[in-house]
This record gives sequence, C-alpha cells and structure tokens, in this order.
Amino acid sequence: MLTINSVSRDAGGFITVSGQFKNSGSENFNHTSAWAGNERDVLASGDSVAGATLIDKVGKKRYYVLRDTGGKCLCTMGISSVDAGQALPFFAQFPAPPNGTKEVDFQLPTFPTMTVPVSG
Repeated sequence: MLTINSVSRDAGGFITVSGQFKNSGSENFNHTSAWAGNERDVLASGDSVAGATLIDKVGKKRYYVLRDTGGKCLCTMGISSVDAGQALPFFAQFPAPPNGTKEVDFQLPTFPTMTVPVSG
C-alpha cells in the first residue's frame, strides 16, 4: 500500500512528496526494483523511488525526480523490499510547477496514479 502524507511546496522552488509504503500482507514484498524507473539516467540511484513523476494536467507538464551532481535521485534510496507488516517512509523531490497549480498527479511504477493537493 502507498500512502501520500504531504505534497509540499518548498521555498527553493521544489515540491517534496512524502509518504509511506506499508505491507499489510503476510509475505515479504521483493518487487521494488520497478519503483526506480527504467531510464538510463536513474540507474545511479539503485533501489529507490527515482521512477516517480508528477503530472501537472493543467500546465500539461511531467516533472521527474531531481538528481544531484552525481546522478543520484533526491529521493529515498535503498528500498530493496518491504517486509510483511513493515511500514517504510519515503520522499521524492521535484521541480515545482507554477504557483497557481493546486493539485498534481503522482505516479510511481506498479501503483495507480493518485491526484494529490499541493500545499504551501
């Protein structure tokens, strides 16, 4: 299960999405590699949520997770599994859409698209 706790506009012109993964099942979930995306440029981030995107439907733009100068995502890395009963927090930072944007669609491979409000 994926829960989005906040989508916050930061003073520096970024949006940070924070949430958690929760495995309420009885078996470990070991299929997190799809969350990193399949773009060549995100491979430096390893097991991560670098494959996440934000969609501004009004502005008709897609925003990708920001990268540092080494090519690693500004997001949670090192998620190789979610054990049974475990909850893991995550974050991903994106360029901010225009100030008038009130909601965006959050996409992460293997999960349905979620429309979420932007605060701040």
